[in-house]
Amino acid sequence: MNSKPTVLLMLFATSTTCLAAEDGAALYKSKCAGCHGANGEGKPAMKAPALKGTTLDAAKIVEHIRKGEPESKPPHNKGMSVTEDQAKAIADYIKTLK
Repeated sequence: MNSKPTVLLMLFATSTTCLAAEDGAALYKSKCAGCHGANGEGKPAMKAPALKGTTLDAAKIVEHIRKGEPESKPPHNKGMSVTEDQAKAIADYIKTLK
């Protein structure tokens, strides 16, 4: 049995997961950190909540990023201009913040 395809598949899956995490961190830094803090600690003076340790699941975070909520402050009152994949990467990154 040739294990090369299996090993390559595992390496590819691992590398794409790492790339997605890196993309999520970079997207968070460029789109979210200004208000929510570099480590998700929030900025009370701006009334921007902490994201670190959020109990929201990733799907709810994606929905909030993409669709917004009318009672939220901009940019979250209408949603942010990011793709679904970018929103997922940001949400996955936010879930890593402890």
